[in-house]
Amino acid sequence: MKLTQPSWPKHMPTEAVLGIATLGPVGLRMPAPGTWGSAAGIVFFVVCCYPLSVVEVIIASLLLGYFAVGVCGEAELRMGRKDPGEVILDEVVAMPLCFMGWQMIAPSGFLGFIGLLAAGFGLFRFFDIRKPWVINSLQSLPGGWGIVADDTAAALATCATLHLAHVIWVLI
Repeated sequence: MKLTQPSWPKHMPTEAVLGIATLGPVGLRMPAPGTWGSAAGIVFFVVCCYPLSVVEVIIASLLLGYFAVGVCGEAELRMGRKDPGEVILDEVVAMPLCFMGWQMIAPSGFLGFIGLLAAGFGLFRFFDIRKPWVINSLQSLPGGWGIVADDTAAALATCATLHLAHVIWVLI
């Protein structure tokens, strides 16, 4: 099975494609746009996803991920550059995956929740920037698939690391 870029975004106006893919001015005007996209992803998680179960997060991530594949891939074509840094929708839609099952690992209280968000943010940025293991190879997937897949893998690595750290903390 060969992955191809979804065709439905071709019918969208360029302003809409770029506006969604870059979160408007966030990706276009802020320094370190991936970091700002990740911060927007934290806000997205807190506002929309934190009460969801693991299954609901997976379903929402699959739907939003496919949307991001289409929009980010189309933005890449229209900008004429491979995985442009200004395209940050991929960070936003991947971020909720970092916190799947957060209810099982979050320290109690508001500060514990904030600490978990900070740890998830830091780990996600590490995995997204350094791209260890297979994360780097996922960027070679065509179009939006490569743009979104590496961030999804970074989010899953973050989630696994947070859960592993929790297990080690409990055992010590």
